[in-house]
Amino acid sequence: MNVVAFAGYSGSGKTTLVEGLIPALKLRGLRVSVIKHAHHNFDIDHPGKDTHRHREAGAFEVVVASDRRLALMREFEQPAALSVHHLIAELYDGVDWVLVEGFKSSDLLKVEVWRAGSGKPARYPDDDFVVAIATDSPAQLPEATLRPVLDLNVPDAVAQWLVDNQDRFVYNANLYA
Repeated sequence: MNVVAFAGYSGSGKTTLVEGLIPALKLRGLRVSVIKHAHHNFDIDHPGKDTHRHREAGAFEVVVASDRRLALMREFEQPAALSVHHLIAELYDGVDWVLVEGFKSSDLLKVEVWRAGSGKPARYPDDDFVVAIATDSPAQLPEATLRPVLDLNVPDAVAQWLVDNQDRFVYNANLYA
């Protein structure tokens, strides 16, 4: 399995890029999973739904499945500091690519998503795990770089760069066990 993270400030275009990469990679015959960093008390089910009722009743885990999908929700009694590696371990082994959105401080290789118009600083000058920059404003990068600069608005080109460089992104779970 290959793993790459996409890091950038809110509003930089991470979700839109990942959303475009999924079909671009699938068109190449690859199976894709996504891990998304969320903040605090996010919810994926809603009051009144069976899964919500079971969770609210105190279940530690609720698995809901059909012939088309499976979802697992786990409630922690105390705040848990899960690393991205814990989440990768939860995924199905038969996936070709895992696209990680967020986890900007992780030790995963990552593509920084940066827009000059955001007014936010770039991370790549200080983050050795940034291996490429996806941007809509390459001429405005704050520092020169030898890293590849990818067009944020062309997910197919980013997907091709990932496939062409996939050997760099092979995930070795033993390094994080």
